[in-house]
Amino acid sequence: MKLLHLADLHLGKSVNDMNMIDDQRYILDQILDLVREREIDGVLIAGDVYDKKIPSEEAVNLLDDFLSRLTTLGTAVYMISGNHDSDDRLNFGSSLFKKQNLYIGARYEGSIPRVTAEDEFGPVHIWMLPFVKASRVAHFLKEADTSTYDKAVRSAIAEAEVDPQERNVILAHQYVTAGGDPVFSGSESMAPESVGAVEKVGAACFDDFDYVALGHIHSPQRVGREEVRYAGSPLKYHLSEIHQNKSVPVVTLLEKGNVTVEKVPLKPRREMRRIKGKMKDLTDIQNVTDPDDYIYATLTDEVPIPDAIGKLRNYYNNIMKLDYDNSHTRSLAELDYDKADMERSFEELIKDFYRMMNGGKPDEEEMEILNEAAREAGVIE
Repeated sequence: MKLLHLADLHLGKSVNDMNMIDDQRYILDQILDLVREREIDGVLIAGDVYDKKIPSEEAVNLLDDFLSRLTTLGTAVYMISGNHDSDDRLNFGSSLFKKQNLYIGARYEGSIPRVTAEDEFGPVHIWMLPFVKASRVAHFLKEADTSTYDKAVRSAIAEAEVDPQERNVILAHQYVTAGGDPVFSGSESMAPESVGAVEKVGAACFDDFDYVALGHIHSPQRVGREEVRYAGSPLKYHLSEIHQNKSVPVVTLLEKGNVTVEKVPLKPRREMRRIKGKMKDLTDIQNVTDPDDYIYATLTDEVPIPDAIGKLRNYYNNIMKLDYDNSHTRSLAELDYDKADMERSFEELIKDFYRMMNGGKPDEEEMEILNEAAREAGVIE
């Protein structure tokens, strides 16, 4: 049996006010081609299908098209909700969709939904554990120990009575660790809601499963053993992801104990990258390459340039963000205000700031304007 593992699609997402829907459609088309070429039996979608609990119309239409084309290929789909999804919205129509081999586990209601598929080696049990908080497990399993996330997930799995002698696959959308933390590469919104031991789920919870399809972390990576894996997001959604190589795991299950995982690379419609240098160098036509890429630009000019982002946009069509790296910004980064600093007067602080930014001090007229602005803001009396 061949399974393709997806997660963190975040359909409908915008990055720095740029709508990513066309890029998402492009990458889903690429995934459909892969499903067709590799003769994939089932697609696992491990949560954060949408970017928002109330998704946009175009995001809903894109998911509808993707799932319709998958089922037309005869491919089974197993999908759970993530922390960005609305359980009820994602679960809509789930009973009807089963007839099309589309299985949705969007709500935890005291048991983990299971679907059993068959191949030449026998049954494969596919368990679908949606994003769940310890309090949700405690509501249904009143006698279980749910004092931490780890214990809550262990209790939910124990209730399922998984037979470790048979082949088992589970989808989960949690913060899973194996002796250490997974690498966070992506927006902080993809990290657990509060970092601490209570949020962590140990990978050992899933020892009875032949493959663990995880969602929640945008960096593709294994957690402990090769068969416990975050697929990662199929697209780059944050500056910290620019050096990642996005991929999808293709999992082949043969007889019990024989599992292989192949990471198949994905190629985006546009790359996301960072450029850095002086304005004159970045806009030199000899240095401009791939102008349609998503660009984070860092200028090293010492003097701020008026409408710098507009000037760069003449050469790079999809500028996402602009910042500066020069002696002034580095001086600001090195500032470490202690209690004594906070007791200094506004005038002293503003003169220090002005000196770092402009290499001098404000004249009397500028200082008067700054004081007036501070009074209007309530900073000084």
